Amino acid sequence: MENVLPLVGGYLLIFFARVVDMSLDVIRILMLTRDRRFLAAIIGFIEVTIFLVAISQVLAGGLTDPLKVIAYAGGFATGNYVGSLIDSRLAMGYISLQVFCETCSHDQLCATFRGEGFGVTSVTGCGRDGERNILFVTLKRKDLAKALKTLDKIYPDAFYSIFDARHIHGGVFPGKKKGI
Repeated sequence: MENVLPLVGGYLLIFFARVVDMSLDVIRILMLTRDRRFLAAIIGFIEVTIFLVAISQVLAGGLTDPLKVIAYAGGFATGNYVGSLIDSRLAMGYISLQVFCETCSHDQLCATFRGEGFGVTSVTGCGRDGERNILFVTLKRKDLAKALKTLDKIYPDAFYSIFDARHIHGGVFPGKKKGI
């Protein structure tokens, strides 16, 4: 029994070190895409330190223990998943929601979005089936669920696309006071 605990502990160390390492990797990349370079550098330092601990445990004694490889790979996969969950919770940054709607739902949708504090810019375009209005709504990622709920309530069959907005300047956002 004494020999089993260090062995199991070694596998768990490898697994959890990779979970933390890969979660930090996801967050570091997100920080880079949001121009938070200094924070990304700090996260990268911590990430690579943990990585070195994990890989040294796997390579200790050669690659003769398949359970170490499985713990390493499992931690890698789980870390990516956990990192994406953390990103969803943080909901940092801005996104651009583009809604392509028929002219009949356009006015109500614009008015509702604006009533909820969202800035909306509308342009007219021509699609395969004729004239469409295109609504551009730039919003905080944390407000996306609210915007999509509003969209689904008024125009459940809407075609829309969502893009990350790397930089924004100005604009109208819920909770933001005019002139501030």
